[in-house]
Amino acid sequence: MKESVASTIFVLLLFLDTGLLNGQSPPGKPEIVKCRSPEKETFSCWWKPGENGGLPTKYTLTYHKEGETLTHECPDYITSGPDSCYFNKKHTSIWTMYIITVNATNQIGSTSSDPRYVDVTYIVEPDPPVNLTLELKQPEDKKPYLWMKWFPPTLVDVRSGWLTLQYEIRLKPEKATEWETHFAGQQTQFKVLSLYPGQKYLVQVRCKPDHGFWSEWSPESSIQIPNDVTMKDTIVWIFVAVLSAVICLIMVVAVALKGHSMVTCILPPVPGPKIKGFDTHLLEQ
Repeated sequence: MKESVASTIFVLLLFLDTGLLNGQSPPGKPEIVKCRSPEKETFSCWWKPGENGGLPTKYTLTYHKEGETLTHECPDYITSGPDSCYFNKKHTSIWTMYIITVNATNQIGSTSSDPRYVDVTYIVEPDPPVNLTLELKQPEDKKPYLWMKWFPPTLVDVRSGWLTLQYEIRLKPEKATEWETHFAGQQTQFKVLSLYPGQKYLVQVRCKPDHGFWSEWSPESSIQIPNDVTMKDTIVWIFVAVLSAVICLIMVVAVALKGHSMVTCILPPVPGPKIKGFDTHLLEQ
């Protein structure tokens, strides 16, 4: 019996030595890079594999809930793509702490990631808003403006109040480098007044829950602003400027022609003394 055990250990050591000589080793430490819930009902976690040690490596994700000792394995390695685990509604609980670990194993050994502590309530990152539409409004006797509206992400239940979203819009002329950003609050429509005529504008929108992170920006939507969009306002301002110039010119001419009379009106001469019997020529001596 002792000889059999010794032989087994010798074979294992010989295998390990041979593997190390061939540049093979236990797998490197994996790293959990992100856990995300799109709507506070399901969530996914992704990891980055370490070095595989030159051998085929198997990865498993295990977890347990805070206060429990029973360990579970990932229920779905497919839905969220490579190196990921997806938790459907059946396996997701809010206000519950998940302690998650990724394990890597090959023929020589195994290693585990640092544990990741996840509360689904605080990892909500929704999908971008959808159906962003743009329209140029030109009401009579008012400045034109860009009207935009959109819908919440498809997966998010906002009607029941289960998740409340806030929105942010950004826009810029197509060739500009800087975005102009506007916070829209909880409304799903917004208008922008300051527009450059003749420019093609690009617009995007994103959203954020009360607890969680901003979504990615939605795909760009665009709209062309006509060259004559501010023509009415321009004509009015030109008329006002010309009228003001004419009035100023009239005032200058009037002052030049009637300067003396205007000075007399503004600064009249000081009247002489009116004492009866007093000779005013005495004051001149």
